[in-house]
Amino acid sequence: MKKLITILVLIGFSVLVESQSIVDTKHNLSITGPGTVKAVSEEEICLFCHTAHNSVPQGPLWNRNNPGSTYTLYSSSTLKALPTQPSGSSILCLSCHDGTIALGSVLSRSTTISFASAVNMPAGASNLSTDLRNDHPISFTYDAALAALNTKIKAPSALPTTIKLENNQLQCTSCHDPHKNLYSDFLVASTQNGGLCNACHQQPSWTASAHNTSTKTWNQVAPNPWPYTPWTTVADNACASCHNSHNAGSTSTLLKYQAEESNCLDCHNGNAATKNVAADFAKAYKHNVYGYTGIHNPNETGVITAKHVECIDCHNPHMAKTQTAVAPAVKGSLIGVSGVNQAGAAVNLASYEYEVCYKCHSDNAATVASTNRVIVQNNTRLEFAATNPSFHSVAAIGVNTSVPSLISPWTVTSRMYCSDCHASSGTNVPGGPHGSIYPQILKLQYLKTDNTTYNAANFALCYSCHSATSIMNNASFKYHNKHINDIKTSCNTCHDAHGISNLQGTAANNSNLINFNTAYVTASNGIIRFIDTGVRKGSCQLICHGKNHNPYTYQ
Repeated sequence: MKKLITILVLIGFSVLVESQSIVDTKHNLSITGPGTVKAVSEEEICLFCHTAHNSVPQGPLWNRNNPGSTYTLYSSSTLKALPTQPSGSSILCLSCHDGTIALGSVLSRSTTISFASAVNMPAGASNLSTDLRNDHPISFTYDAALAALNTKIKAPSALPTTIKLENNQLQCTSCHDPHKNLYSDFLVASTQNGGLCNACHQQPSWTASAHNTSTKTWNQVAPNPWPYTPWTTVADNACASCHNSHNAGSTSTLLKYQAEESNCLDCHNGNAATKNVAADFAKAYKHNVYGYTGIHNPNETGVITAKHVECIDCHNPHMAKTQTAVAPAVKGSLIGVSGVNQAGAAVNLASYEYEVCYKCHSDNAATVASTNRVIVQNNTRLEFAATNPSFHSVAAIGVNTSVPSLISPWTVTSRMYCSDCHASSGTNVPGGPHGSIYPQILKLQYLKTDNTTYNAANFALCYSCHSATSIMNNASFKYHNKHINDIKTSCNTCHDAHGISNLQGTAANNSNLINFNTAYVTASNGIIRFIDTGVRKGSCQLICHGKNHNPYTYQ
């Protein structure tokens, strides 16, 4: 059959022999085909799939044997569909694309047609093998009941006409037209801006998300974040920025790479995204996304029990966008992420930044204290409770109505983010606690050790909100200068920066974030205690800096 033939009629298919013809695609396996995988001398085109006589009964005059393979199917904790062993058109496609049957093995010929460069489907993207765990699921019923179970897919009645179900099932031919290659890979619609994916999938808030709207391009520094597409911007690549429908690197949600963070950091390394998050993860103190693979579960709710951290624990790539907010409301980068609220209950969508942090830093027994305190409390959620004797104003407005050291615009009624203290160190760095040169992923220096000559830079974190001049002039406490400058005491020796749980502390003993560091403060007559007797008044009973306060009163 030659290119001179203009119309080929086969089982109801009309195929124009022009730019849309199978003749000009890689599915033309005859000697005239344009691909590298083709027959040595065979001139017929259609017989590689179809025959007019003695075909298998289940297909459109199908000219190949079924593979007879048992396939390992795609599965996911979020999958609502029930894929079965490939059937319908899918098993016909797999008679070539699983690589088990010779390409030239057809029913209408007594001998196998010879191929120049391959016998079976060559290894590569087109050879799906019998392991379909890293391929989009097929051969499942796609009906209204499924759409009701999974609201992130469209109802069958809402699918565009280009997406054709086969006996109410999604099959290979729902996405691929084997006779036409208008959009590459024989797709029935373009993947640009997620077009084909969005024909079935409907992610909440995707339309306004950064990954759907960003015009950022790749700077051509390896690795290429978009190795499978011709598109050049984040918006154009859309779903393909992270996912690959066939032979994906991960069997979980068809991510390009098995290591979850790799799917983010091939853009967020400064080569496409403006800020270089990968550089922060190279710092000494970080949320170590490299330390875990395959532990995160998209269905996780509440406190994380299997210790891990991945980008998607804090960021929802389908909903995140560039949007500012006022503390403590979530910023655009955290929109669409689950959390734990101040009461300790799981929330599907966090409203406040601290709720995202609480997933790991609240009721998780694995949390370890960074300072030995008189009162030990590793549950950050309890440290920030509004009923506490004192706390930094993350979850509620603070209780102290007299804080003369605050730098404008901070006031005693201000609210703050966890990331006002815990964030990447340096200039022109991404927001949030990715990585820092300072312990506890602090954005600035916070020296916790005593007996170091005073330097304001040692307490840069505190002084980003509190005036060093005010503190050293004793506006808040008459002996600040003496303790910090003369005795060389760290802020951390007296103050517990998060707060003191009301389950352990009292307003009399633990106002003003007082919770002593027992590495430098020891007991006087068996007691380590501060007693608040009014505004900037109180007494201490303890031993520190070589002095026994038994007790010592100031006012």
